[in-house]
Amino acid sequence: MFESKFQEKNIVEKPACPFCTTPVEKPAEERSSTMPMGSCTCGAVFVCDVTGHNLGSAMVEGLLHACKGDSDKAWNLLPEEDYLERQVKHYDLETHSIIHSGAYQGRRIGGVLLFIRLQESDGENPRSKPGPTSVDSPRESRDMQEERARANLSKKDVEALVNSYDVEPLVAAAENDKRVLRSLKRLLYSPDDLQRLRAAEFIGRASRAIGRREPEAVSRLLQELFSSVTDTAASSWGAVDAIGEIIRCQPDLFSSSIRRLALLSQDPSLAADVLRALVRIGGARPDLLHVNAGALIRLLENPAPLLKGYAAMLVGLLKMGEARERLEALRENRSEIPVYDRGTIQKRTIAGIAQEALGRL
Repeated sequence: MFESKFQEKNIVEKPACPFCTTPVEKPAEERSSTMPMGSCTCGAVFVCDVTGHNLGSAMVEGLLHACKGDSDKAWNLLPEEDYLERQVKHYDLETHSIIHSGAYQGRRIGGVLLFIRLQESDGENPRSKPGPTSVDSPRESRDMQEERARANLSKKDVEALVNSYDVEPLVAAAENDKRVLRSLKRLLYSPDDLQRLRAAEFIGRASRAIGRREPEAVSRLLQELFSSVTDTAASSWGAVDAIGEIIRCQPDLFSSSIRRLALLSQDPSLAADVLRALVRIGGARPDLLHVNAGALIRLLENPAPLLKGYAAMLVGLLKMGEARERLEALRENRSEIPVYDRGTIQKRTIAGIAQEALGRL
């Protein structure tokens, strides 16, 4: 049924490595992995996501495979700096073929081969090495050492600060070294939800410090984050949350990006993330949010608890009195959703969120 629509343009070819164009062997099951995997002669590894809907898990599996099971090394890698990632879509594991039409013999073909290749860099920060000190000016030497201590945080230092939710030292470091943002950005790919959301918040806070003297650097980061979301050949993970935090922390500079952020909700897989980001922005500057009231209120009847809950929060923040009746209907809803605030994730009921929203009207 599916293939008849594409019969004249159905092109089938064998998959090749996107880095070196060498044909690759069919991925195989491995005891240490839940997904079929393989490797290319150029050093790239690849993971097969049969459905194309589990790319997050595929990324985790691929990084671990590339690092030979060393999880500490895997989570210290930064996209584009320490490794490259590419996707080959419309892959059919059964025939080991790329079916460009997306359909073959009555089957929908939606598999993805996720390729990862490590860069040659060892990932060390050269500025983390101690520099020479002056014996002629001990006072100046101490000042320089304190400056370096603030500026030269390693990736592990940054991760430790995020894990302990210690914001101020990281912001102080960011004021002197914008590369802190890179170390934070890699944590947006963390499989741990709390670490990912904290990293997004820290990116917003660090960006505010950097933006005072180099707003163009933050603007570039914002563009990179948007690109990672809209580029189907990359994984976005915590990018939407980070976009929201940058806007929340620097609304005077980046409030014009709110509309672009809101448009991302047209992708159903991103809708909850976008709403969460808008809630964070609205908590600081509700006057900046100009949303379609009708569409937002309709989400209060959406069966997905996350969409319903975040929509209720937004309705309350924006004081939409016309939503009162629908909010009242949610006061008995005991479904729970995770809500991030000040470094913690708490479970909140839809009923409690609706009651709070009603109190704001």
